[in-house]
Amino acid sequence: MIAPVVEELRSNGLLARLQEADRIRLQPHFTVVDLAQNDVLQKAGEEVVDTYFPCGSAMASFNVWVDEDRPGIEVALVGREGAIGGIVSNGRVPAFATASVRTAGRFLRIKVATLENLKLESIALRHWFARYSDCLIAQVFQTAACNATHTILQRTAKWLIAAGARTSSPEFEMTQDQLAEMLGVGRTFVTRVVRQLREEGIIDTRRGIFIVKDEQALRAKSCLCTTAIENHFDAVLHGIYPAA
Repeated sequence: MIAPVVEELRSNGLLARLQEADRIRLQPHFTVVDLAQNDVLQKAGEEVVDTYFPCGSAMASFNVWVDEDRPGIEVALVGREGAIGGIVSNGRVPAFATASVRTAGRFLRIKVATLENLKLESIALRHWFARYSDCLIAQVFQTAACNATHTILQRTAKWLIAAGARTSSPEFEMTQDQLAEMLGVGRTFVTRVVRQLREEGIIDTRRGIFIVKDEQALRAKSCLCTTAIENHFDAVLHGIYPAA
């Protein structure tokens, strides 16, 4: 699978911007995998053994469970700007959050232990992933603040902007039930917000599909959390965060 690996390395921004020597160092250890929506990449409490890099429009998210009777709340969304699994912890330790595929697509997979050994061979590679860890933690921090202070409308708009940017398309797969679960609110609240955005001509929906029709108007409905994350990525990893 060498040829597909070479091609997919260019479709993950974090890998595409590596020094050539580091891409060559990593390339033989990757496996290309095609994953479906809701496929689980890591489970909370279980040892993390693989690191996944979303390619192209593929997208995954981290979810944290707050109690046994409710679904997990999304704390971070990861697309082609990043990676999932063993990035922040730097080793095979139990996962705190569950990570699953949000938008089906192609991922590059590498063993966490292998990636750790390769990082020991290259200080540039080690520093590059440390920078991404900083950006990922910043996203989690901002999400925590957003969930505590902003309205459902603002949070919905923020999520739709982020999803649209990562999928490189105004259309992406998502049901209103899934959106409600990620926001940690009831389906009726999301239904009202989606109806408002649709009536104002900002979005449209089909069965299991959201369509962003006016991205600027959607930003006007959103909080400033999206801009804060974009600015931090730009400062720490310039050119990595997907443009809307």
